[in-house]
Amino acid sequence: MPDQPATPPSPLERADDAPIEIPDLWHARDVDPNVGGPDFSRLAEAVQLLQDRFTGACLPADRTVEVAAQIERIAALLGEFQVEERRAPAGARSDLPGRGSALFPRFCVDHGTDTSVRGSVTFTRFHLGGNGAAHGGTLALLFDDVMGHLVSTRGNGVSRTAYLHVNYRSVALLERPMRFDVAIERVDGRKTWSTARITDGDQLVSDAEGLFIRLLPGQP
Repeated sequence: MPDQPATPPSPLERADDAPIEIPDLWHARDVDPNVGGPDFSRLAEAVQLLQDRFTGACLPADRTVEVAAQIERIAALLGEFQVEERRAPAGARSDLPGRGSALFPRFCVDHGTDTSVRGSVTFTRFHLGGNGAAHGGTLALLFDDVMGHLVSTRGNGVSRTAYLHVNYRSVALLERPMRFDVAIERVDGRKTWSTARITDGDQLVSDAEGLFIRLLPGQP
């Protein structure tokens, strides 16, 4: 049987540990803390409120078209002001809960070192999984974002998630302020290991550990 061609290595697992000179995309998005203007926080809160109210609403059949039309008009207005990713304030405003993103749970970092961050998070109706508890995927989303942001801005440089292992210890109740802790545990070449946990008072809600790989030049 002829020799089979070697399988090329995964782009995230290349053995090139040389220093890289590429922009720190996450940190660069925090350069202008006023992007979006002083009232962007109000807009972000309005979008988050809309998501929560939609998730909890059961409209009468004769009002559905009316409400949809109003939302479509707002979407059309926002469509007139679309910009490239790195110029958009959503997800870039570190002074706002969830950095002003409509995707993330409402989290705020209130303490940090070169290798760790601590903060608070509240899951709302938009994050409902069932029976008054947040969907498990929203906890994983929080872990992935905060761990990756820590690694990329204070650790090994711009990195992508290679794996994320999440343990669910107890339910994360909605509308209940909780705490999270994230730390960088070890760095080996392009690889960084991080751990995190969410607590509700003395109760461990969830914990996670993940591996992040520093990007090579030209990798998205």
